[in-house]
Amino acid sequence: MTAPLTPRDNQPPEEPRHPEAAPAADHGGSVGPETARELREGALIALLVAVTGVLLGLLWNWLAPHVPLVADTRNVYLKNTEGEESIGADGTFLLLAFAFGVLTTAVVFLFRRRGGIPLVVALVVGGLLGATLGWMTGMWLGPTPDVVAHAKQVGPGVVFDGPLRLQAKGALLAWPMGAMVTQLVLSALFGPRDPVPEAPYWLQGQHAQQAPQDQETPQAQQAPLAQEAPQQEVPDRLREHHDRKPPAAG
Repeated sequence: MTAPLTPRDNQPPEEPRHPEAAPAADHGGSVGPETARELREGALIALLVAVTGVLLGLLWNWLAPHVPLVADTRNVYLKNTEGEESIGADGTFLLLAFAFGVLTTAVVFLFRRRGGIPLVVALVVGGLLGATLGWMTGMWLGPTPDVVAHAKQVGPGVVFDGPLRLQAKGALLAWPMGAMVTQLVLSALFGPRDPVPEAPYWLQGQHAQQAPQDQETPQAQQAPLAQEAPQQEVPDRLREHHDRKPPAAG
């Protein structure tokens, strides 16, 4: 017998390599083509939704009530101190923004019936940008914010419209909220359904074992009956022979 060979320089022996044991590639930092495509579509949807905010500003400036002002030689006053024009402007913007969220989401869902996180983020970001753009567009199209210069231009005692302002900044969230509600409703009603999950393998084995047992049960119940039928006739025959008297001995 020969002594086992020792590795050189007291190094541990190398383990055998197998081709199937190759290390798997790390895909954690890479983005798949499907994810990249969804990100591009989400960015495009957010941009298109935000651009429609210009139309929101036009409608807001047209439909919102304006605050009437009047000035004298020194100061500017509200013509109607109990008026609700400022609240009406905020309510008009709120309703218009919510309606734009519903319409834009319905159009996007009509052309793209799939969901996903990129689409939801695109609708939220695009709606918030669109509401902000509509707010700025409406103020820019409305009367000048320089009330003093406007009062001097029209003269004292002449009623003029005040600047269009959004007092409740929370109305900017009406567009994203309308988009989310519409997306949830449309996805629940017309979205693709998830496939029904299959039963686990251990449940499938139990069902397969129970099926033959259920089929054998009627046969197993009939077998004892067939065996017990002859046993009921034997005592009757024995009873007849037992009643007969044995023949007399000759």
